[in-house]
Order: sequence, then structure tokens, then C-alpha cells
Amino acid sequence: MAASEVRPWRYPPRRDFQYGEWLRERFERGDPDLFRPTIDPDVAILVTAVRLGDVTLTGSAARTTFDEVPPRDLAAALVAGIPGLIDDIDWDTRNVVLTLARIWNSVVTGGLRSKDAAAEWALERLPPEHRPVLARAREGYLRGNESWEDLRAQVLPFAHAVVAEIEAGRS
Repeated sequence: MAASEVRPWRYPPRRDFQYGEWLRERFERGDPDLFRPTIDPDVAILVTAVRLGDVTLTGSAARTTFDEVPPRDLAAALVAGIPGLIDDIDWDTRNVVLTLARIWNSVVTGGLRSKDAAAEWALERLPPEHRPVLARAREGYLRGNESWEDLRAQVLPFAHAVVAEIEAGRS
């Protein structure tokens, strides 16, 4: 991203370029959209994470390079990704379940936690009927692959319950 796009901070933020493994196939195909500047709410999450970590390899510290992202902008960025997560829940169940827990935690606390720490936080707050889904995702994240066949029917109700908690946390 260009410094002028994020300093002074404004929402929604804009980025020039992003690479991630999830984009590899599009890069290999030469998708020109990947090289176009675009509005990207995720930049708010990335800037917040960089400022919280504040590890610099060279140059100025992150806390002096980037302005703080206001909590309302961080929450808006987190919530902006929910529809895409729900679309992916059948094929990327573990990550979607854990990401929803992270969003809920961040909206309520204003911070960013690891997936397993956010899941632990959320498990204490979830109604008992939704805990098995999150517990399975957390265990799979910490220990490796997991099966969803026995819990498949409970995954979408879990997601809807957590999204309702996220919405309540934003009010």
C-alpha cells in the first residue's frame, strides 16, 4: 500500500497490491485484477495487527509509521468479510469457524487474538449447543486434520449464532 492511502488513516482503506497463497492460482493465470489498486477493508485489520506486533526489520517502528485504526473501522472491516466466510463454510469449515470466533472476540474486546485464543474466549460465552463445533475447529487447528461429518448439521447454526453475537457486540 502507499503511505498516502493509509496516513492519515481513513476508511475504507485502499491497497495497491496483496499476495497470499489463496491467490496463487490467480497469479499463475496472470489475473490483471490482482495488480489494480482497490478498496480493501482488510487493510484495517492488517494495519492493526502490524501495530500490535510492532516488529520492524528495518526503518521506523510500526506504531510511528501507521496511524491507529479506530475501533469502529476495525469492526467494520472484520464484519465486511462475514458474507464471504459463510460462502466458504462447507469447504473451509475449520478456518471459517475459527475466523468467526476471532471476529466476535475482536468486535467485543477491540483487540486481535490468535485463532486458538479467540476460540477459547468464545467457548466460554457460547451456548452449550454450539460449543462442539468450535471445540472441534480449535482442536483441529492445534492438532491437525479433523472430520466434520458428525457435526456438519451443526456448523451453519453455529455460524448464525456467532454472527448474531457479532451484530449484538457492534450495537
